[in-house]
Amino acid sequence: MNAIFSPDAATVGAHNRQPAVLRFLAHLFSFIFHPLFIPTYVTAFLLFVHPSAFVGFNEQQKALKLTSIFVSSAFFPAFTVFLLKQLRFVESIFLKTQKDRIIPIIASMIFYFWIFYVSRNQQQDPLQIKALLLGVFLSSIAALMANIYFKVSLHAIAMGGLFIYFILLSMMGDAIPGLYLSIAVFIAGAVCTARLLISDHHPFEVYAGFLFGMICQAVAIGITG
Repeated sequence: MNAIFSPDAATVGAHNRQPAVLRFLAHLFSFIFHPLFIPTYVTAFLLFVHPSAFVGFNEQQKALKLTSIFVSSAFFPAFTVFLLKQLRFVESIFLKTQKDRIIPIIASMIFYFWIFYVSRNQQQDPLQIKALLLGVFLSSIAALMANIYFKVSLHAIAMGGLFIYFILLSMMGDAIPGLYLSIAVFIAGAVCTARLLISDHHPFEVYAGFLFGMICQAVAIGITG
């Protein structure tokens, strides 16, 4: 199974033949829109841009909510990977192998479940944020299951979730201006294209990741909505 979905030498060589500027932009997009940052970005959108998601929250409450999401969904998982690297449980902080990904994904699942559980029990939190956090948790489960068989693209999972989150909220009548929906679609396409250009993923691993992210986030919206 691993051999089937592993990039061959020709694919890796094709990545290296991309123009330097294109590779730089691909790396930049991959870093800025790293999977760990997506929950924070979407939360910031709901807090400070969305017209009705966090009605009644003052600026201090909004800052506290954004900080809590960032710490639980980005800082703690990243710090866990750092500790694992220092303790030599993983070979690289970039988690280039399926084996390296097992413990970090499990740790992330715990953090994601905790922040969702806390939000679910906060009556003042809107359904939009609860659906987002449940989708992130479900996506981490999908990532762990898929990782058993192939090195699914975690970037693509995050982008699939981002894509369908904005699409479904718009279809359900949420007040999301077309500009922001277009930006979300562009980001999802750009990041997945970047992973195809400069990562060591086989295209199947990117496409599958995008599909898994879409399904998990759609299920989350269906459950909470």
